[in-house]
Amino acid sequence: MKIAIPVWNERVSPVFDVAEKILIADVESGIEKARSEYQLKSTNPAARATEIANLGIDVLICGAISRPLEVMITANGVGLIAQVCGNVNEVLSAYIAGRLLTSRRYLMPGCWRRRYRWRGNRQFRMLPKQGHP
Repeated sequence: MKIAIPVWNERVSPVFDVAEKILIADVESGIEKARSEYQLKSTNPAARATEIANLGIDVLICGAISRPLEVMITANGVGLIAQVCGNVNEVLSAYIAGRLLTSRRYLMPGCWRRRYRWRGNRQFRMLPKQGHP
């Protein structure tokens, strides 16, 4: 499985639409096998979505992302976990360990109502707890 995370100053880039580079981690059976950085070439949303898909990315973990780019990325078969912040290494470790979607620690500030969003083949969405709008 290939996991991509946009990087800015060793943290998850706050806005994927303008991110310049991504970390790509190859993970097999819960173990990181390889890691590389990739300079994104396109700023056009459609071209950026295609670029991510052509890299063979299975899951993109990012901060904020525009709705049009989100739709194009998932339409290309890439799973998406948005509204994530924090140190890239910690976020990747939390995802591999299955803790990313269960902790508010990596949730972008101001996003407590929406919590994390997962888009992809399974269409999983972690919703706010009962009683919250």
